[in-house]
Amino acid sequence: MTSTGNWQPTASLDRLRARANLLDDIRGFFRQAGVLEVETPACSVFATTDPALDCMTSSYTGPGAADGRALYLHTSPEFPMKRLLAAGSGAIYQICKVFRDGEAGRLHNPEFTLLEWYRPGFDHHLLMDEVERMVCSLLDGNCETERSSYGEVFDKYLALDPHRATADELRQCALQQQVPGAESIELPGRDAWLDLLMSHCIEPQLGRNGLCFVYDYPASQASLACIRHDDPPVAERFELYMDGLELANGFHELADAAEQRKRFERDLEKRAESGKPMVPMDEHLLAALENGLPPCAGVALGIDRLLMRLTGASHLDEVLAFPLDRA
Repeated sequence: MTSTGNWQPTASLDRLRARANLLDDIRGFFRQAGVLEVETPACSVFATTDPALDCMTSSYTGPGAADGRALYLHTSPEFPMKRLLAAGSGAIYQICKVFRDGEAGRLHNPEFTLLEWYRPGFDHHLLMDEVERMVCSLLDGNCETERSSYGEVFDKYLALDPHRATADELRQCALQQQVPGAESIELPGRDAWLDLLMSHCIEPQLGRNGLCFVYDYPASQASLACIRHDDPPVAERFELYMDGLELANGFHELADAAEQRKRFERDLEKRAESGKPMVPMDEHLLAALENGLPPCAGVALGIDRLLMRLTGASHLDEVLAFPLDRA
């Protein structure tokens, strides 16, 4: 006998309608802006090397892979979208399901909906302008916006220079701020302490009166972004916050194939050091970068979290038809 379990959706019909309207409004925004909607594969023979992310895996057995071939479900459509940009697509966007292992809770589900778009000729500041226009249009134009550099928010809330503070100074700050577990936790370096302070002490205060963009992160947190060689150097990336919740992460995109390969290799070294599974870096992306990626900026925005803010939901389950425990 099959157990029926709890089969009903966790999102109300009103919130399901709100999701449909949100997706329609987003597509309308990009249609007016002349940005092309695209689709790329959810499965790849390559994976993200990012040590902070873990791919979910599947396999294919059939013609061309009689003994089976490992596949990785994408954590973002970024890499194939950049291949389209290198092939001359022009401005593009995508709304898709993405998958991240080990992520579940009030603000996380291992399968979620992501909006990602790329603008040739934009830097991260121009893309922030467009993100602001789009999100404010979804809020019926009723939003206040502030922008601060990463250094400015650390100075404002913690009186720290995040670009020059040592790991020990950051740890002492965490102790002073009574961050849970700070007295006993062992973290691998400065960036881990910066992330801890950002998530516990700063993020909850961002975007309380509307939208808050934080930009120019430490160069060590560049990921796939360009580094601007100021003193100190900074990564040309930004994050968007609303009501203390991160909604989007954007980059002035790195186009240097050799530098990107080095970053992937450093990621794999970090994965090995922390005991995470080794994964194949995306050689298709590297080949596309070798061919030439146009100067551009790109951003990923979490649709489910945005829908939470638009509908007043307090838990991700309230805007998902069937989260993990009902999938």
